Amino acid sequence: MILDKIENYAKYFPAPNRFAKAFRFLLESDLKNIAEGKHEIVGEDVYIIISSYETKKSDESNPEAHRVYADIQYIITGSEKIGYSFFSGQGVFKEYDTEKDYLLYNYVSGSIILDEGMFAVFFPDDIHQPG
Repeated sequence: MILDKIENYAKYFPAPNRFAKAFRFLLESDLKNIAEGKHEIVGEDVYIIISSYETKKSDESNPEAHRVYADIQYIITGSEKIGYSFFSGQGVFKEYDTEKDYLLYNYVSGSIILDEGMFAVFFPDDIHQPG
């Protein structure tokens, strides 16, 4: 996992790569005026999902992980507490969905706070619970 402010993304992902393209999009777009939903940046290789929601209690959703994609969580406005754990044998709640690239777990052991302008990158070994 990587946790930082958006202006520091290049420390981790120098151009040109898919991560750099995603971060450039985040920095150069008027995200507050993009419709909610999925938007392709580089086809299915790099895309963004814009969503807004009322944060749920941690027991109202299950943590997730991905096998193909890394997941960049970026806070446009407000802040969010996101559950987080490295994979270490946690019980699986829902088996892997190959079409949607996720599986669900029973719990996470820790959490992080993302404030406006911050991002977190979750890799396949990182279980995370946004929302």
